[in-house]
Amino acid sequence: MLEKAIKDAVKKRLKAIGAYQFWPVQTGFGSATLDCLGCFRPVNSADAFFFAVECKRPGGKLSFRQHLTIELIKHAGGRVYVIDSVEAASRLLEEVN
Repeated sequence: MLEKAIKDAVKKRLKAIGAYQFWPVQTGFGSATLDCLGCFRPVNSADAFFFAVECKRPGGKLSFRQHLTIELIKHAGGRVYVIDSVEAASRLLEEVN
């Protein structure tokens, strides 16, 4: 399975649940980030939260820089999801909605 199919499934899921999503294009300048940055407010909640998504093909490994970025986001209070299948993408943010 190609990573593009997983990214497309994540985009579809986030749109379906009404989450804000931003897919920055990495150019090598500025700070590193993950594939998708977003914000979501669960149903019946007054509070929204920041999240980031890194998409990987099945069996794909995170780089050192991705691990570091994940830890920085978590330390700042954000949530991070590493998605490696279309099935996982279809359940994204299910636990909070």
